[in-house]
Amino acid sequence: MSPILVFSIIAGYFLMLMAISHFTSRKADNATYFTANRQSPWFLVAYEMVGASLSGVTFISVPGEVGNSNWTYLQFVMGNLVGYAVIALVLIPLFYKLRLISIYEYLKDRFGQRSYYAGASFFLISQTIGASFRLFLAALVLQIAFFDAFGIPFWATVLITIGLIWLYTFRGGIKTIVWTDTLQTTFLLLAVLISIFVIVDHMELEATQVFSVVSESSMSDVFDWDWRSNSNFFKSFLAGIFITIAMNGLDQNVMQKNLTCKNQKDAQKNIFWFSITFFISTVLFLALGVLLYKYAMDQGIAIPERSDDLYPLLALNHFGILAGIVFLLGIIAAAFSSADSALTALTTSFCVDILDIEKRKGNQKKTRMLVHIGFTILMFFVIVIFNAVNDSSVVSAVFKVAGFTYGPLLGLFVYGLLTSNPVKDKWVPLVCLISPIISVILDWNSAEWFNGYQFGFEILLVNAAITIIGLFALYRARSINI
Repeated sequence: MSPILVFSIIAGYFLMLMAISHFTSRKADNATYFTANRQSPWFLVAYEMVGASLSGVTFISVPGEVGNSNWTYLQFVMGNLVGYAVIALVLIPLFYKLRLISIYEYLKDRFGQRSYYAGASFFLISQTIGASFRLFLAALVLQIAFFDAFGIPFWATVLITIGLIWLYTFRGGIKTIVWTDTLQTTFLLLAVLISIFVIVDHMELEATQVFSVVSESSMSDVFDWDWRSNSNFFKSFLAGIFITIAMNGLDQNVMQKNLTCKNQKDAQKNIFWFSITFFISTVLFLALGVLLYKYAMDQGIAIPERSDDLYPLLALNHFGILAGIVFLLGIIAAAFSSADSALTALTTSFCVDILDIEKRKGNQKKTRMLVHIGFTILMFFVIVIFNAVNDSSVVSAVFKVAGFTYGPLLGLFVYGLLTSNPVKDKWVPLVCLISPIISVILDWNSAEWFNGYQFGFEILLVNAAITIIGLFALYRARSINI
């Protein structure tokens, strides 16, 4: 695919996003930026959340990971469905009742100011790392497809990509994102469907044969019952539940969109319909993974050493112009839809939780824009650093890191919702720091200490449990005036 064609696709796509931004950011103020004035249609939010949740990680890593771990990722997604039900039935009513802008304001009311800062800080760390990982994939593809041809270094590719995202989000914020991500979800889903169609056509398969090819492949095995494996069913399923609660229900990025709905009932409908659509979309990506590997083997194409490179390699070099164009649109949409909302959520949380912007004197809009620029620069450096050290599948890296950074958040909310016990607020940040440190030590030594057992995504549960134990200890210390 010629670099000029790639540039034309990127430029045309970006112009569409800028047009949407122009119309949605008219008369935008801080309320528009943070909550979209709570006027978003629930069905629109449900649909656009598919693209934001799938992201570049699902778009590239999930099909590639099929060659390493078959369909075991679906065990994790099964747990996601239960997690989304908990979000809809427990967290949505709570957040709407309290009329929150940032969901971490709950921690201030429940525990105190330092707990509030601790929760918000762990979100800021978690979201910065997670969003950077996702955007890294898109920048990598654009580097291969376009920027390498002109000798442009990877850091410049990242700077350009993240700069484009900043341009269409800095004025309208979450209101703009609800609409731009709707467009991006459409391109993302079209990309996987057209990719499957192209592979089937190249392999000269009948429509009725596709199901057999996928279902009869050894790579379509879903369940892993080996208790030592990090993809064991029970570990994956439970991790799917609690990572969903932590990374979606306790994540300002996702919940900020839900809180733009007109009322609690609409937000709950949004979650239920989104979770079903998300599950179906994941099955499509896993099926695509099987077909990618089968196509490569049938055509004698060498499988890349890094599984994340398989889909880009085939789409850009072997599937033809149409599939290449659609793939580029899909990866750009996937990356932009996750990174744009992340930037907005990070800006919202920092402005509301850390700066308490509504009480600050001076130009609040200017302050918000400076924060937005600051997080854009921070994400740039995180991506460049990650590119220098990455040697594993990004889908595994994202959720592994999430287990360490979202654990304290999950522990804080679980303790707050399931007990009425107060704690010594000033010591909560210390507990939140100690918990992931202990979790990292356990993860590094698990095989040696626990007879070969290896932690997977369930390290999140261990981390949250340690946080809860620490909070109970603070309650006991408070009750006996230590």
